[in-house]
Amino acid sequence: MALEQKLERVVAHHQELSDRLAQSDAPGSPEFIRLSKEYADLSEVVGAITELNKVKAELRDLETLTGDAETDDEMRAMAEAEHADLVARVPELDHRIRVLLLPKDEADARNAILEVRAGTGGEEAALFAADLFRMYQRHAEARGWKFELINVNETGIGGYKEAIATVSGRGVFERLKFESGVHRVQRVPTTESGGRIHTSAATVAVLPEAEDVDVTVEDKDMRIDVYRSSGPGGQSVNTTDSAVRITHLPTGIVVTCQDEKSQHKNKAKALTVLRARLYEHERSKAAAERADARRTQVGSGDRSERIRTYNFPQSRVTDHRINLTLYKLDEILEGGLEQVIEPLINEYQADQLAALGE
Repeated sequence: MALEQKLERVVAHHQELSDRLAQSDAPGSPEFIRLSKEYADLSEVVGAITELNKVKAELRDLETLTGDAETDDEMRAMAEAEHADLVARVPELDHRIRVLLLPKDEADARNAILEVRAGTGGEEAALFAADLFRMYQRHAEARGWKFELINVNETGIGGYKEAIATVSGRGVFERLKFESGVHRVQRVPTTESGGRIHTSAATVAVLPEAEDVDVTVEDKDMRIDVYRSSGPGGQSVNTTDSAVRITHLPTGIVVTCQDEKSQHKNKAKALTVLRARLYEHERSKAAAERADARRTQVGSGDRSERIRTYNFPQSRVTDHRINLTLYKLDEILEGGLEQVIEPLINEYQADQLAALGE
């Protein structure tokens, strides 16, 4: 189907949805909510289509004006300058519309579960995991997202063996999903007397938060253990058995949470993480079947894939998937991740457009 015909159908469908919503006598019903979401999803692309059509109409009017022998020289010069500006806008709007029409990942609009774990490198890896976790927290604050701790397993000197949080807000999963993978650090540890650079790593997983309708977890499929929360080095931080460990028996997935003083709250948070992991497991299986193991240029989100290196001596951050190198390490660790995330999203969209033959 030609692009113009496709755009006409999108606009017509958007109008049809508007009419159906206006005529509905059951606001708040599941059908009304579904139609409202579909209408809202299409509104941005319809706005871009409307803008493109307006630009094309203005171009036709300007061409008529400049082609008219009775148009004086001053008016013709003004029309030609405006025509040149509008001509430059057409490919920009055209590209924007094509991107908006790309197949959507239905999880993009969801909140996310962020998991950071120390990898190879011992205590230095745990310190780096803590640095990464704080980087994401600062980035969330800069974006106006809510960042809520679920569980932190600290080491004695400020490192994190594991840290988990929920990140809530607009477009969270869409913008963080490419962070999944192995992050490598190259720096001189504070414990290194000889000044030698060490390499260690941490693993990041970003999972879309599951809704109750996505995953059903039966009580019989879970083993729930409670125990006393403890701090670094086994130091007791709670005198009651408030920490919770949930084992999902069919898959062997284990989730622990001890961040809250309430056992009830810890159990609720642990269940949130468990549902997200089970949901992501099913999503990954379905994606692999659909794509037949095809991988996009920016990577599969596989947690074993090395995606980025943070080199402290050179103040360098390199994303290996798109060959992006920035000498702004401090700025990025302070939460300035958009300068890495935006190129990743652009590359992913370009890859999708190429796959569709656009």
